[in-house]
Amino acid sequence: MTYRLGVLDGDGIGPEIVPAAVRVLDAGLAAAGAEPVEWVPLPVGAAAIETHGSALPDLTVETLDKLDGWLLGPHDSASYPAEHRARLNPSGFLRKHFDLFANIRPARAFEGTPALVPGLDLVVVRENTEGFYADRSTYRGTGEFMPTKDVAIAMGIFTRPAIERIARQACELALRRSRHLTIVHKANVLRTTTGFFLEICREVAADYPQLEVDDFHIDAMTVHLVRHGADFDVLVTENMFGDILSDLTGELAGSLGIAPSINASYDRAMAQAAHGSAPDIAGRGLANPTAMIASGAMLLDWLGSRDAADRVEQALRTTVARGTRTADLGGTAGTTAFTDAVVATIGEPT
Repeated sequence: MTYRLGVLDGDGIGPEIVPAAVRVLDAGLAAAGAEPVEWVPLPVGAAAIETHGSALPDLTVETLDKLDGWLLGPHDSASYPAEHRARLNPSGFLRKHFDLFANIRPARAFEGTPALVPGLDLVVVRENTEGFYADRSTYRGTGEFMPTKDVAIAMGIFTRPAIERIARQACELALRRSRHLTIVHKANVLRTTTGFFLEICREVAADYPQLEVDDFHIDAMTVHLVRHGADFDVLVTENMFGDILSDLTGELAGSLGIAPSINASYDRAMAQAAHGSAPDIAGRGLANPTAMIASGAMLLDWLGSRDAADRVEQALRTTVARGTRTADLGGTAGTTAFTDAVVATIGEPT
């Protein structure tokens, strides 16, 4: 079948790395003999504010509802005009609106690069719809409020259905990998909330006797990852902890520039690099497109185009191993040169 996928460039380096990802994914699909994707460009971010008066126009959301998935570039919502900063940012809105409850964030070191933890190869499975993220903790508005000018309160929401479904996603993923699941929490202090998360994750994991299951407090987990991160496989945790841990593991693997992710529900997925918009290097052709390309490969895999996804992932690794690298990985290649090399590698005879 032909998939229809949205293309949302975003801000900063987004208009450089998202088209790079489209090029590489097209090459991967062609090499695998798969049907080409129908790409559907849609407005988002600062450019959409200029043309449509909104960082996420209704047209974009309505069109995404008819698509199989999409690529979302990074956004720089902190630089939007004040009235737009007060709203949910595009990424947060789309995760909430489409119930993209599973944020899957791999961290895998590249051969020959200066990884802080050589051999790191793990996945952070982050619950994406509630927890300590106030923008996703209520049906309408946010879970942050100020009853007086001197008091600010944030709600953390933990529900059995949300925990059960993310725990099952993590268990299924661990079954396909090294069969080691680690639950990350803070149950020694946040007993009712993250203690609930730990309890339900263990209940779900009991249905998977093939797995080795352990758990760690979030603060201890950061230490274990720095000291011996290569010992871990699949980490499952709540929203904010997962955001923090995945940034850490991305850097431990070598750079946030290689840190991919998808945000998925049961029937659609959004590919989104784990890093930000890097406005300091935007438009200079220096950005590393690896994370966006690898996020796109994860989307292809989620859609069932595993051969194409594998070809893209292997081409990225081969390109880097041969010495073509962007500055964040110690190389000199720019965005276009690196993308050209990956496309050429995909096209090599097997």
